Amino acid sequence: MLKISRVSYLLFATLLSFSCANTVHAEPTTALTVVVNGIRHKTGEICFRIYDSEKGFPLSNSSEVQSGCTKISGSSVKKVFSGLKPGTYAVALVDDQNGDHKLNKDFFGIPKEGFGISRNPIVSIQTGTPTFRNASFKMSKNTTINITMKYSLDP
Repeated sequence: MLKISRVSYLLFATLLSFSCANTVHAEPTTALTVVVNGIRHKTGEICFRIYDSEKGFPLSNSSEVQSGCTKISGSSVKKVFSGLKPGTYAVALVDDQNGDHKLNKDFFGIPKEGFGISRNPIVSIQTGTPTFRNASFKMSKNTTINITMKYSLDP
C-alpha cells in the first residue's frame, strides 16, 4: 500500500509540474539557401554576407547579420543560413581568390574579383553600387535564392 501511494504522489507531482510550467513562445526562424551559379574558378571560396538593412550594404564586413564562406567545388555552390527571422534581406558575395574575404577593386573602384548581389541587379559605371532596396527580398518562410556571379561590370 505504501508503494502505491508513493507512486501516486510522484505521478501527481509530475503532472502538476507540467501544468504549472510556462509555455515559451519562441520567435519563428527561417533558413535561407543561396545558390551561386556561373563561377569561373575551381579554387578559392565564395564569401557571403547577409544584410537586414541598408547599413553597410554591400561592402561592410561589420554590419551583416550572418556571413560565411564556402570552398569552390565546381561552377556552382550552395550555402544554407539558418536562424534568420522573417523579414527583408539582401545578399552580397564575392569570388574570393586571394583569401582576404573582401571584394578587391582597382584604382577606379571597379571590382577585380567576381561578385554577386541578390536579385541580380545591373551593376555598371552608370548605375553604381546596387542599393539595399534594389537587392532586397522578403523572407517569411524557408527561402531559396539564385545569384549569378559577375566578373565585370554590365555594359
